Amino acid sequence: MSSGVPRLRLRGRRGECEALERLLAGAKAGESQVLVLRGEAGVGKSALIDYLVTQAAGCQVLRAAGVESEMELAFAGLHQLCMPIMGHLDGLPGPQRDALAIAFGLSAGNVPDRFLVGLAVLSLLAEAAEQQPLVCVVDDAQWLDQVSAQTLAFVARRLLAERVALVFAVRASAQGPADDQFRGLRELCVRGLRDDDARALLDSVVPGRLDERVRDRIVAETRGNPLALLELPRGLTAADLAGGFGRPDARPLASQIEQHFLRRIEALPDATQRLLLVAAAEPVGDISLLRRVAERLGLSPDAGAAAEAAGLIEFGTRTRFRHPLVRSAAYRAADQAERQNVHRALAEATDPESDPDRRAWHRAHAAAAPDEAVAGELERSADRAQARGGRAGDPAGRPWMRRATELTPDPGTRGARALAAAQATFEAGAPDTARELLAAAELGPLDELQRARLARLRAQIVFARRRGGEALPLLLDAAKALKRVDPGQAREAYLEAIGSAVFGGRLNAPGVMAQVARAAAAAPPGPLPPRLADVLLDGLATRFAEGHVAGAPLLRPALQAFRRDACEHGDDVMRWLWLTWLVAGDMWDDETWHELTTHAVRTARQSGALNFLPLALTYRAAAHVHAGEFDVAAGLVEESDAITEATRNSPLAYASLLLLAWRGENPDAPEVIRANVGDATSWGEGRAIGLGHYLNALLHNGLGEYATALDSARRACEYEDPGVYGFALFELVEAAARDEAGQAGEAGQAGEAGQAGEAALRRLTERAEAGGTSWALGVLARSRALLSEGRAADLLYREAIEHLQRSRVAVHLARTHLVYGEWLRRENRRAEAREQLRTAYELLNRFGAKAFAERARRELLATGETVRKRTLEVRESLTAQEAQIARLAADGKTNSQIGAELFISPRTVEWHLRKVFTKLDVDSRNKLRGALTGS
Repeated sequence: MSSGVPRLRLRGRRGECEALERLLAGAKAGESQVLVLRGEAGVGKSALIDYLVTQAAGCQVLRAAGVESEMELAFAGLHQLCMPIMGHLDGLPGPQRDALAIAFGLSAGNVPDRFLVGLAVLSLLAEAAEQQPLVCVVDDAQWLDQVSAQTLAFVARRLLAERVALVFAVRASAQGPADDQFRGLRELCVRGLRDDDARALLDSVVPGRLDERVRDRIVAETRGNPLALLELPRGLTAADLAGGFGRPDARPLASQIEQHFLRRIEALPDATQRLLLVAAAEPVGDISLLRRVAERLGLSPDAGAAAEAAGLIEFGTRTRFRHPLVRSAAYRAADQAERQNVHRALAEATDPESDPDRRAWHRAHAAAAPDEAVAGELERSADRAQARGGRAGDPAGRPWMRRATELTPDPGTRGARALAAAQATFEAGAPDTARELLAAAELGPLDELQRARLARLRAQIVFARRRGGEALPLLLDAAKALKRVDPGQAREAYLEAIGSAVFGGRLNAPGVMAQVARAAAAAPPGPLPPRLADVLLDGLATRFAEGHVAGAPLLRPALQAFRRDACEHGDDVMRWLWLTWLVAGDMWDDETWHELTTHAVRTARQSGALNFLPLALTYRAAAHVHAGEFDVAAGLVEESDAITEATRNSPLAYASLLLLAWRGENPDAPEVIRANVGDATSWGEGRAIGLGHYLNALLHNGLGEYATALDSARRACEYEDPGVYGFALFELVEAAARDEAGQAGEAGQAGEAGQAGEAALRRLTERAEAGGTSWALGVLARSRALLSEGRAADLLYREAIEHLQRSRVAVHLARTHLVYGEWLRRENRRAEAREQLRTAYELLNRFGAKAFAERARRELLATGETVRKRTLEVRESLTAQEAQIARLAADGKTNSQIGAELFISPRTVEWHLRKVFTKLDVDSRNKLRGALTGS
């Protein structure tokens, strides 16, 4: 190698070593590298990591190792990895710097979102790598604390153009949640050595003669596992080695190796075994703490000499076991009473000021019976984890809260503590664990308020799993219980019940929606001044109990309140966005769509709320689709998908399906829509059925397949799904008008389509006039024009264009130019038709609405005008992310600002921009805007 480091590869690991060498070369060249070494215990993952480190000349090496007993300490593994480069902290953007400082306990502040911490770690690594390539290795990653595992997995999925190599060693048999975090990353499966290499390794450690058949049996039974080859023969006698190997052991290999270590430990003096127990229970490897505890337990300074001589542990500047299986064997060798005594001594020797959490955890392990003092200390540790961003309900905090509950002697306090823990756990996105804690809370004597809160939380857990019918009766029961003790929470529960009924859609029993609305209308009055949720509840209760027209006067000011108070009550805006989005769509309120989604995305980005950001991006993308900004929408959809992949959350398909239907160029679109509807309905979301029919109506109207569009629109209008029904009505009117014209003269067909269109128009008129927005009045005028003739139709088309020109929904304006041009051509007003059709074609083609644009092109041809199909514009050769980065750069944002917004590093932004410059044939950022707009 150019560094002069010799390639002293491991025996039998040529392929693995070469893969690591390629990884190292790629990182040095500025191509980020991520690799998961996965294999059984003892197979040589740690040896491969050591090999990588020896070859990393010219790089800064960061090392961390998961420790099973450290899994409860939030950010412990991440802190271990990042501490050597914390000198670069000041180079991070302020929000990221503050988030990381709070997470590591370096400063106090508001709880940061853990994914903002992830972005901060990504930026920190990128910043350090500017000076020197980084090699980050994490051994025993299956034992990382959950928050560290999530954060590092997120970082691994966002690395691209940094001089960083990130390598995880994960035990193949691990089934814990931390192991799951690394699924999907590039893996190298580390297997046992080949027979010839295994024999050579075995020969190197067995003195004297080794029977050939015994050698073959050892190699076969260890399956080439290097640690087993080195350790298991130690338990054999010379006679065994010379002629027989004893009976085969049916236990898993890791268990066999651990049992071997256990026998070696049990052969040591009692004082040495006890010192090994202290070292195993103290995961940090703090040699000074070990000495203090040894002194407390009356162990002599040389008690560890026998263990060192046996090659089980090293006592240097830190204690280091030969292998994690030695640590677990040392811990399991002791009985429960011995472990408790050691943990008690560790707690007494741990500084309560500098390390209160480890002290609390040792006290918890030392407790033989319920102890309120210890339970309270654990609860405070959970609070500190939350303050650092670990969040009390996150996986890293769950054992603290569960153990605190177990150690609470008073039944009432225990129930209240379990309920609080369940609430925090649910809010942190762990509904299964929250359900377990609820079961513990139910065992305690809860008061009426606590039982009502418990009922609501159980309903919320079900709603999180299945948005439809299952949660609805539970939410209603919780709301009724809360009416007596907490009217504010009762109103929120009723609002959640309405939301559940909305998502249940046509899968609900008949009349359920109205029943829920009447129950909500009878809810006790909320606090004064009313909260945003209260005004939304009043409007929705009226709307579903008395109809859309009756509810509109209440819902309009409710939406205005959300827009007006977005900055002051940002949490409420984000919390109820899923409902306000549907209401705004139902009211054709494009201004509320624009303002709320803009605020939601901006707030989520600033706070780093990556659990919420994909939803905000999805709704914002849909608003861009209606605005005719398909490329912007595609960029947001791609960003949302990337974040959900990185955070391991479920993807959100709505905006991508809407974009698919509007573009109309994918022949598989109906099947894609059908598959997504099937997925949603399997979770109880009957609203998805109506949405699927609407999207199919939109798709087939664009393709000019009006009979199919009419059938889909009719199906969509069989149930009043909010945010779907109104849209489906004007698709139905257009499909009916066009199918009527196409079927003219066929007996029984034209009249039926016309009647369907007229009925839809009557329903549309009521809703659009109640909404009163430019969008609503525009689509109403267009729909009336489609079913009118002569001068009346002409005036209505012009009225529709005037209204829609004052709205943000450019695609609907373009479609109005299209249908107006089609009508003018049929009226033989060809010159006027060409003007409208050219406008429609230019707009629709620029948006990317290919099917509708093709409709306009065919109509133009019918007027006698020659029209060529437009080739793809240069900017369309950009990927969605490249286009998004190009737009942000054209707006004057720096690489750091773009990186913070898109959750990538500044170097990755620069990497994308170089590709953008090449594709657009520009040489500076100030030329981007012109290249993107074609001006």
